[in-house]
Amino acid sequence: MLQWNSIVCPIDFSDAAREAMHLAADIASRHGAALHLVHIYQVPGISFPEATVYSGQEALEKLLDATGKELAAWRAEARSMGADRVETHAIMGVPYSEIIRFVRNNHCDLLVLGTHGRTALMRALMGSVAEKVVRHAPCPVLTVRPQRAHVAEEVGAETQTQ
Repeated sequence: MLQWNSIVCPIDFSDAAREAMHLAADIASRHGAALHLVHIYQVPGISFPEATVYSGQEALEKLLDATGKELAAWRAEARSMGADRVETHAIMGVPYSEIIRFVRNNHCDLLVLGTHGRTALMRALMGSVAEKVVRHAPCPVLTVRPQRAHVAEEVGAETQTQ
């Protein structure tokens, strides 16, 4: 039987991430594993062809304060589901590369990742963090698709147009 000791669940505070966190908390509870809830953020700014203008220190402090409060709520939710050892991490950077770096640096055994279920066109235009993480992760990755009704409708519409 596989033994998971350290589980990472990247969260962007979406419904898809919450579903992944619920599954990750269940697995952590069953295996007595540490659960790392990792939120990757980027400094707010506006890009122009000539330069990028970043928000000031006050805006960044507000972002970090709100992130900390949200992470605390998610940690409490994971603990209420039976995960005893839950740690939260807020990391600045590019989401997929920071997730991979975190997994490597912390020698994690499993990565549980929510997917947004975007259509092929949206994925082509925006890229997919989940797809990049799956491709580069040094450990097994469990992807969790959202169960929302409108995602099923989007997929159905995409299938009909192909």
